[in-house]
Amino acid sequence: MLAFFQNKIPEAGCDEAGRGCYAGPVFAAAVILPSDFEHPLLNDSKKVKEPDRYTLRTFIEKNATSFAVAMVSVEEIDSINILRASFTAMHCAIDQLKNKAQLLLIDGNRFIPYKKIPHHCIIKGDGKYAAIAAASILAKTYRDDYMKQLHEAFPEYKWNVNKGYGTAAHRNAIEQYGLTMHHRKSFNIQPVQKNLF
Repeated sequence: MLAFFQNKIPEAGCDEAGRGCYAGPVFAAAVILPSDFEHPLLNDSKKVKEPDRYTLRTFIEKNATSFAVAMVSVEEIDSINILRASFTAMHCAIDQLKNKAQLLLIDGNRFIPYKKIPHHCIIKGDGKYAAIAAASILAKTYRDDYMKQLHEAFPEYKWNVNKGYGTAAHRNAIEQYGLTMHHRKSFNIQPVQKNLF
């Protein structure tokens, strides 16, 4: 993994978590790292064991030059679509950075430009650049914590385990119990659409 895309101006890595879920908000994080940042466990959050993600989160929050996490609600996802909601969450996270970035590194192949800050879209960037990997860790762990809290009120859907993704257990729970206020009604996925009527 490369530490930086370049080393002349401050760059922020940005990533989201929860774009493909049936339920729950989408989260995004933006992270600016110092030039000497390194950690042997840092990688794309999907390739890091859950306990190690929380170890990394503590380390990132302690050592980052600046970081921020933002979320966009299910209502807004249903209103503007999940792709735009993901970009909105990234914009909100960038807004909250205490130190301003002069370059944005975006995980993925698309992005809505943020103000006049130049950006690079990098496919699988969370496995290539440290700042994007750090953002993926923060977005994932904050969203997981949120879904675990929702699980306490809606234990039938097993969100503490599936985090809102469309696992067999989650789909079966939708069939049995219907949809909650936390499900994304706009998603054209069975059994979500079936349970709208």
